[in-house]
Amino acid sequence: LQGLVSVGTIATFINYGQNFISPLRQIANLYNSIQAALAGAERVFEIIDSPPEVQDAPDALPLESIRGDVQLDHVTFGYVSGHPVIKNMSLEAKAGQIIALVGPTGAGKTTIINLLNRFYEIQGGSIRIDGRDIRSLRKADLRRRLGMVLQDTFLFSDTVMENIRYGRLDATDEEVIHAAQLADADHFIRQLPHGYQTNLSERAGNLSQGQRQLLAIARAVLADPAILILDEATSSVDTRTEARIQKSLLRLMQGRTSFVIAHRLSTIRDADNVIVINDGQIVEQGTQQQLLDKKGFYHHLYLSQFKGNAI
Repeated sequence: LQGLVSVGTIATFINYGQNFISPLRQIANLYNSIQAALAGAERVFEIIDSPPEVQDAPDALPLESIRGDVQLDHVTFGYVSGHPVIKNMSLEAKAGQIIALVGPTGAGKTTIINLLNRFYEIQGGSIRIDGRDIRSLRKADLRRRLGMVLQDTFLFSDTVMENIRYGRLDATDEEVIHAAQLADADHFIRQLPHGYQTNLSERAGNLSQGQRQLLAIARAVLADPAILILDEATSSVDTRTEARIQKSLLRLMQGRTSFVIAHRLSTIRDADNVIVINDGQIVEQGTQQQLLDKKGFYHHLYLSQFKGNAI
């Protein structure tokens, strides 16, 4: 280098060059991440911006309050045209009754619940609440009157308090705690590290399945719906936890029209009417004891679940 540049200068130049290149590499990696995110966002916004399949009628009416009478009158529906999964079905639930929907997998039980919420439009017949066709009502108002406790509980990465408050966003802390007490969830919540202010991990992975179900019940209590829908709410818990959850559910169902989709037939002993569905049609209905005495379709379902037990 003929004495023009020292070794120290060269080393400094190389060091600065590496410091300069590193941010450029980070920018290149960030650019790739942004492109991937944009592609994902495009798909998400395509779904968000798409018009809903079920829309309110131009003259849709508000739904201020309801008693809870529900009637399906010759309802027909299929997810694919020409292949009905609900076939000319009629049933009635009077305000305050507990209606159990039982049957083999794929019989159409969950589809009935989807139609009650008006997630899909029926292709024949009518569904009425308090004598009013649900197609004449605002969807948002209708769904606010229906509370759901599902097998898969949707909880968020937030505090226990806020997860319960999701049932009614304007609820006070005292109302949230009272709902948890009614749902028999208050005891375990207070044993958490920070009680009601404990942060839950994604999908509440730091709680047991039974605890997650109790929070879902507390959320439904807070929402105070006139019509309650329980879809396999105890199917993923052990027998001891099931008994605890069932006690909370019975308290929640008091005074409400309740539809219970049951996998464990032991959970529907208190149902006012058990509706047995097979292949999209009602094949039997009555109290549990009446259906057992008939020794028909429900009797065979019961025997298959309680082999060796006395009826």
